[in-house]
Amino acid sequence: MSFFIHGGSIVGPKGVERADVLVTGSSIVAVGLDLPVPNSARHIDASGQIVMPGLVDLHAHLREPGNEEAETIETGARGAALGGYTAVIAMPNTDPTTDSPSIVRDVLAIAEGTLCEIVPSAAMTVGREGTLLTPMGELAAMGVRIFTDDGRGVQDPALMRSIMEYATGLEAITGGAPVVLAQHCEVEALSSGGHMHEGEWSTRLGMAGQPAEAETLMMIRDIALARRTGARIHFQHVSTAEGVEIIRAAKAEGLAITAEATTHHFTLTDAVCSSYNPVFKVHPPLRTDADVAALRLGLADGTIDCIATDHAPHEPHTKEFPFDQAPAGMLGLESALALALTELDLPIERIVELMSTRPAEIAGINDRHGNPVETGQRANLTIVDPNAEWTVAGAAMASRSHNTPYEGRTVRGKVQYTFLEGELTVEQGKATR
Repeated sequence: MSFFIHGGSIVGPKGVERADVLVTGSSIVAVGLDLPVPNSARHIDASGQIVMPGLVDLHAHLREPGNEEAETIETGARGAALGGYTAVIAMPNTDPTTDSPSIVRDVLAIAEGTLCEIVPSAAMTVGREGTLLTPMGELAAMGVRIFTDDGRGVQDPALMRSIMEYATGLEAITGGAPVVLAQHCEVEALSSGGHMHEGEWSTRLGMAGQPAEAETLMMIRDIALARRTGARIHFQHVSTAEGVEIIRAAKAEGLAITAEATTHHFTLTDAVCSSYNPVFKVHPPLRTDADVAALRLGLADGTIDCIATDHAPHEPHTKEFPFDQAPAGMLGLESALALALTELDLPIERIVELMSTRPAEIAGINDRHGNPVETGQRANLTIVDPNAEWTVAGAAMASRSHNTPYEGRTVRGKVQYTFLEGELTVEQGKATR
């Protein structure tokens, strides 16, 4: 099937420019004006809209296998497509943990035919227990490129050094493709028992907090180990101003360090926890105005490489527990692009870099995702109306869960169409299946 996308502006090699796009099969076959169009092509009017590469999320929890009551790979993929994503890196904190080739194969089999490409990551340690290394060589041989114990940071520095040393040798298995260690930076001896950021608001509310140092001390440790081993380290959901400065210095030194910030960490502060509403509970916790400002600056100047969602669905009843008993996590896939467009004073080219180009490069999937809209590229595309306003509602989302912290909030930027390998997965804002 062919699609003729006309009237829109593309994000391409020369920035944003008015151009039409012809898609045939899984590829972009022509970009420009006055294109010859096959009679059989289906026309899509993109007037006033932006045609850009499909988004890539480095950090999403799809819960399957094991916690399908909260989310399945199918429902997560549908939500991702509705949010403009064509690829999502699935976190390994499933039940059983994605820590072996058999579980990776299961995830890939379940994900086959869904509306978004699901790319499994794998745990660094067996069961994410921080004791024994997973069979990283076997996992890398079958295509895994990101290893993470997300939800827990590796607490033992000697073990983390061993993981880094082992990872640096895996390029012989991957044919030179880099292997990335994605770290959840949390020193549990400091964070244990805390339910929000330790600061003015935790004191006011009489709630145990997690200090910023729980994040930054592990960053400092891992940068020192990366300096010694040469490993590629990716810092997940950076939440502190000090963390941004630590990453900035490491990059200036030339270390192979990348980092992500989530939408909730650059749009919300710990002040919202004053409602005691567990929808605002997340790890790492929401922090201060100064931290939000630092993250936004880091996103603008390149210190932070990408925007991730840390999409974390939970069964609705669990988010009705008291704040200190409720699980941490928020939905993110369907609202991330709109929040970036609404909250960040950045050009669309930078948004595309943060949400598509760089995460695709870090994940090692830039052979098919995150590339400019130009002839010869794969047809993984998103068409967004940057001025369309809509109201966030958890119950209206594709997820089996409803725990969005933006309930009732009006945002700007609505995905109208998403293409995965030339297949229309979202049409006029609705999933095609």
